[in-house]
Amino acid sequence: MAETKKEKIRLGTREIWETCLAFERPVIELEKKINELRAAGSEGIDLSGEIKSAEKKLEKALKEIFDNLTPWQRVQVARHPLRPYTLDYVRYLTEDFMELHGDRHFSDDKAIVCGFARWGGKENVCIIGHQKGRDTKENLLRSFGSAHPEGYRKAIRIMQLAEKFGHPILCFVDTPGAYPGIGAEERGQAAAIAYNLREMAGLTVPIVVIIIGEGGSGGALGIAVGDRIYVLENAYYSVISPEGCAAILWKETSRAPDAAKALKLTAQDLLELNVIDGIIPEPLGGAHRDFEKTAENVRKFVGQALAELKAIPRKELPEQRYQKFKKMGIFASKK
Repeated sequence: MAETKKEKIRLGTREIWETCLAFERPVIELEKKINELRAAGSEGIDLSGEIKSAEKKLEKALKEIFDNLTPWQRVQVARHPLRPYTLDYVRYLTEDFMELHGDRHFSDDKAIVCGFARWGGKENVCIIGHQKGRDTKENLLRSFGSAHPEGYRKAIRIMQLAEKFGHPILCFVDTPGAYPGIGAEERGQAAAIAYNLREMAGLTVPIVVIIIGEGGSGGALGIAVGDRIYVLENAYYSVISPEGCAAILWKETSRAPDAAKALKLTAQDLLELNVIDGIIPEPLGGAHRDFEKTAENVRKFVGQALAELKAIPRKELPEQRYQKFKKMGIFASKK
């Protein structure tokens, strides 16, 4: 079972090279050089000194780049096509996942996956999460992770089932926003999200939310009312996408980098504003370079949160959740 999981999450060096971001190119060039040196060394030439030197340069370059990412660059990392998605975490961190489908009103929205699994080999948990695709066909099937109202109705239906059986809820958020099409609006997109916010606020089971990639607007918030909210180091959480903000404020999507800075959407900004409860570290170079290490960090944070929340009487959780969200948005301005 473990070998199957690892086969699904390992990424080849060539895949990373082909999907690199603009600011990653210096690192990619060093990696290619190291590969060339190793290939030459396999032919009997001793190049261990050169390889060791190049590896040190690679580590230094990665650290310099990723320790100084701008907000816009973090948005790009959050959208990296090789970044782990919800089902990657589910397969690695849980056992016996059983997906449930449909909202019992219209259809089954593939942009949100829901179900039950075993956490830590023994505890039953409810899983809710946005899911993007790995290729064009799957992305079209899953609406690029942008859920329709039936997705949110499915999510709350499964959450209410978890409430009935007393199972904690884990929500994995990764969406640019709710699906903006006419059909979605006709079927009550805003009402579906608003209903979820109200119902999640009143659930008496622990809710742990992890922003694993994009956390865009109400599309993210529709499954993100939790007792503990964590953001991966290179993920973002915002009221609007940088492009959308730039289009509204400046009528130019080219100013998305300026919007990303103004929106305070990075994990560090969110922690300073008390919007989230913690930042989950990522390996140097981002989650797509070492999924297993990222997943183990997620396991650690979620495990600790569940232990803390299970110690709180269920009837007290809604009030504590209410007070948590009530504190958000309090700020002081200079006259």
